[in-house]
Amino acid sequence: MYPALAILQAIENRIEQTLWVGGQGGMEFDLISRLGIPFTAIPAAGVHGVGISHLPANLWKLFKGISESRKIIRKFNPDVILYSGGYVAAPMAIAARNVPSVLFVPDIEPGLALKFLARFASKIALTSQASQMFFNNQSKLLVTGYPTRSDLKPISKNEALAKLNLSNHLPVIFFFGGSKGARSINRALAKYLPDLLKKCQIIHITGQLDWNEIKENTKNLEIGLLPNYHVFPYLHEEMAAAFSSADLVVSRAGASTLGELPLFGTPAILVPYPYAWRYQKVNAQYLVDQGAAILLNDEELETELLNEIEKLLENPEKLMALKTAMKKLYQPGAAIKIGELIMTSSAQRNSERGMA
Repeated sequence: MYPALAILQAIENRIEQTLWVGGQGGMEFDLISRLGIPFTAIPAAGVHGVGISHLPANLWKLFKGISESRKIIRKFNPDVILYSGGYVAAPMAIAARNVPSVLFVPDIEPGLALKFLARFASKIALTSQASQMFFNNQSKLLVTGYPTRSDLKPISKNEALAKLNLSNHLPVIFFFGGSKGARSINRALAKYLPDLLKKCQIIHITGQLDWNEIKENTKNLEIGLLPNYHVFPYLHEEMAAAFSSADLVVSRAGASTLGELPLFGTPAILVPYPYAWRYQKVNAQYLVDQGAAILLNDEELETELLNEIEKLLENPEKLMALKTAMKKLYQPGAAIKIGELIMTSSAQRNSERGMA
């Protein structure tokens, strides 16, 4: 959702009308509506890997989604479509197969839904060159980088420390697990929290699900350690300050890490989410291979997390090497590059209509 918003922000002054199509009951409706972007929903459900008991219902949703998508295409009559992944886009891709489209691939390795969408896309924008090997039609591909939100910009470390009421006397570690948090990261941190707070300051985004549990655990901390612990259920405007102040990030390895960590040049210990397809492991391994991150498996968190952090804090040269490598991965202007693909496809569509 956020990459698509970043792309839209980059070209919003050049387009006359936008329609955002999402899934029914999805979390995107509230955010998109608050931004004043017209939104409509279609039924959709995945069919790959679905148990036999759920398959008929999911197939029915898919067929209904295709039908609703056709109605949307006839009514809205788009010049071009941007797909940013997920099974929700599949019905639209089938219904709008004659409409020019741009597909953005956020992760290093595309999932099955993205590979399906690639068949219909006119152009495919990749976060990294490493993704090229997963596609057959190389002429469609363009490496653009990962589009980050316009409000997510690095600021000076001193300014970031001041915004979050942090000191410049101790290093800062930023823990987060994505918009919903990461329970295994939260609980591993809780185990080592007193030891870490004697050596560093911690910014911790728990996610809403674990917020009450973490707040209760905080009551057991020594009073003298509390100033070093800055815990939140989530952050919005302050995310830029959190990244800018951090000497090290501990997080999952979702697609956003491929864009946000290089943007801020923040070294990371990445803990791929183990209960989903392997895309997070591939993302993490890519950053490790570039010398920009350390990979820690989820099952190793409670035994190895403290050791990995201490090794990095005691080795500033290693930490700086990770930081330098991470910065080198940043590709500026990704949203604008993808926006240009969209505008070019739109112009071609209008030219064809004029000639018809």
